[in-house]
Amino acid sequence: MDSLTKREQPDRSKINMHEPFEVKYWTHALGVSKEELKKAVDKVGNAAAAVRKELAAIKAREAETRPST
Repeated sequence: MDSLTKREQPDRSKINMHEPFEVKYWTHALGVSKEELKKAVDKVGNAAAAVRKELAAIKAREAETRPST
């Protein structure tokens, strides 16, 4: 019998874009929008480590292209 009060801990090594609570968690944890998260997951897959690496690379590329003041 399934317990409705006990939930399993979510697998934090994977990002499930089909679960709104996970999307909310990951957008907050990574400091990105839902669209940015979706683009990264679409590009590299749902492994959290790969998504973190991709988002860091995107931010680095953006920093390189910004004119320095």
